[in-house]
Amino acid sequence: MTAPSPGALEPATTPPVALTIAGSDSGSGAGVQADLKAMGALGVFALTVVTAVTAQSTTGIRRLHAIPATMVASQIDAVLDDFDVVAAKTGMLATRETVELVAARVRDRTLPRLVVDPVGTASTGETLLDGGLGSIREHLVPHAFLVTPNADEAAALAGLPVGAVHDLASMVTAARVIHRAGPAWVLITGGHVDEAHLEKLDLDTLDLGSAATGGGGAAIDVLFDGERAVAYGAPRVRTPHTHGTGCTLSAAITALLACGAEPPDAVHQAKTFVTRALRGAASWDLGHGAGPLDHLGWSAPGREDARDDSGRAVWTRPLPSR
Repeated sequence: MTAPSPGALEPATTPPVALTIAGSDSGSGAGVQADLKAMGALGVFALTVVTAVTAQSTTGIRRLHAIPATMVASQIDAVLDDFDVVAAKTGMLATRETVELVAARVRDRTLPRLVVDPVGTASTGETLLDGGLGSIREHLVPHAFLVTPNADEAAALAGLPVGAVHDLASMVTAARVIHRAGPAWVLITGGHVDEAHLEKLDLDTLDLGSAATGGGGAAIDVLFDGERAVAYGAPRVRTPHTHGTGCTLSAAITALLACGAEPPDAVHQAKTFVTRALRGAASWDLGHGAGPLDHLGWSAPGREDARDDSGRAVWTRPLPSR
């Protein structure tokens, strides 16, 4: 099946289905709200399982209420009993009980191709998972299809000191350690990595993806499959509006996997999608803090400039068959 282009479904076409298991963001920049927008923009019908409700805006989280694990389980069972879910992702899971519940569903093969975004804290510092990332490292990472930690999350999952993942070499090291825990793929995102460190590294030591760039001004991610590390780069977007970037990337990867893309291509296209979403919202004035992304391409006139480095339209090109 070829995934439908956004807004171009034929009457008899059924979209692929993906599932997000994450918290709700009342400011709609991150969490299930960001996941819904990203997946929908990529032509995927998104299901949601809500793990927590937050009182949240662009300035931070005021309050968090975790949904009981039994209710999370009921939500999962309800959608899986009714829909053909092709890929799934996790975001904020809030409690150790919910982490263990999701891990059990992956072990019994009811959650396919699970992308784990290991959310432990908010970008503004609030704790989003009781006990930290230890429960995700112990219970969920070993059963994940793909894990998408940022530099700090990668250090925690790899058992390294805070700040240990700060350049390309340490990103690869952490990816190797995390991969040994069991996931098929590890993607370490470099949005929080100091560019000064990236500039000093020899990128020829890695196989570079087709979108990779080196030097200053590049946001570089590293994908590792147990044998080869591939660096994916994109121009760093200078914007304060980055709320929900990690959620959006993992959601886009999940949507593309649901459409049949292989992990390297899914990562490449998802990274391009996030770059365009960041660029589109750079001049927005929503809220008083770190604003949301332009998930729906509103700032791309006619969506004509929503293209990747090779000139292909990210929004409209057919995706690989599944």
